[in-house]
Amino acid sequence: MLGTCVLVLALIVTGSALTALVTGTAPATAAAGPGRHWVNTWTGMPQLTEPANLPPAPYTGTTSVLVDTTLRQTVRVTAGGPRIRLRFSNAYGDTPLPLTAVTVALPRDGRAGVSAVEPDSLRRVTFAGRDSTTVPVGAQMVSDPLDFELRAGSELTVTAYTARGQASLALTSHPGSRTTSYLVHGDHTRDQDLAGATAVDHWYLLSDVEVLAPGRTRAVAVVGDSLTDGRGSTTNGNDRWPDQFFDRLRSRAATSGIAVLNQAAGGNRVLNDGLGPNVLARLDRDVLSRSGVSWLILFEGVNDIGTADATPAAQRAVTDDLIAGYRQIVVRAHAQGIRVYGATLTPFGGSTLYDDPAGEREAARQRVNAWIRTPGHFDAVIDFDRAVRDPEAPGRLRPALHAGDWLHLNPEGYRVLAAAVPEGLFRRA
Repeated sequence: MLGTCVLVLALIVTGSALTALVTGTAPATAAAGPGRHWVNTWTGMPQLTEPANLPPAPYTGTTSVLVDTTLRQTVRVTAGGPRIRLRFSNAYGDTPLPLTAVTVALPRDGRAGVSAVEPDSLRRVTFAGRDSTTVPVGAQMVSDPLDFELRAGSELTVTAYTARGQASLALTSHPGSRTTSYLVHGDHTRDQDLAGATAVDHWYLLSDVEVLAPGRTRAVAVVGDSLTDGRGSTTNGNDRWPDQFFDRLRSRAATSGIAVLNQAAGGNRVLNDGLGPNVLARLDRDVLSRSGVSWLILFEGVNDIGTADATPAAQRAVTDDLIAGYRQIVVRAHAQGIRVYGATLTPFGGSTLYDDPAGEREAARQRVNAWIRTPGHFDAVIDFDRAVRDPEAPGRLRPALHAGDWLHLNPEGYRVLAAAVPEGLFRRA
């Protein structure tokens, strides 16, 4: 009996190996290889696309979107390796999302936001060995691993074609891409350039790129709002503060190879839904389930304070609730072995959105920052407030650093934030 079981097991193993030889794919357990693991190298927080951010006509109809449409977009990766895989999200779709064909390539001259690719770099992406796949409602789909060499800090072009489109207007996207994408009718996934394409400054459908990296490679996830998503930064400039922080890490041997994952969205809040789900609701999806994350930077709470009534009672309540929310985030991240670094909230004095004559919201910001700075609450503190506030008026940003609204920063302001993050917090053992 034992011999029969061994024989059957041997036949199963042999059959699996034969299948791999015939199809050109490796068994799933061998996909990573010795000494390597999958690490997220780029992320874009999935959101339900607002009507104003849907693809322009004719790519959005009355009851469907992206019908017979090729979408080409570029993303900047933050860790390199010899193999990649993609993740497409239908998190907010209420109908299945059919992907007819997908390719990857290097963009022409390595530039962000361009419609042309280097023709010799173009490769077909498959899903379970097939060119096409359908992403179920609320789900994501991971591509097959693809031999494709990527360097940290380089741009990757992802081109997707959907013949039938999505049969509703509930489209999953990341509107605040600060990167130009392109839309054109027909299947142009293998074209060197997209002549006559429509340019849009949004990402759609794609939520993650993973890379097969050395075993010591780790990622830091950044959770935030529009200040981290990069409002006020340069379109196609990759000068949000997480980008500039990544550039710092990459320039030093002790921290090179660390991936930086920007999981931020404009208008996002810790406690309540806004543009995208609240942080407490999205923490598992956007941080705890991401590949290779060892650290979390939490820089969020301004929108919670700013959207609460400017009364003493309301601001005391939001302060207490924010602190309780921060505690929850730390506990849940620590359970996954992730260290959590709290960033102080930056000033908004002079902002027509959030400043109030009585200073109730500023008082709440000060109370929250005092709690963040108190030792023992976070694994470390990153003092963004101190870095960008005006020494002569601490309730305001330094005039040279804001983007004109006294709330968001310009590229130089984001450089100051990036410089304020102690790189020693991310040295690998």
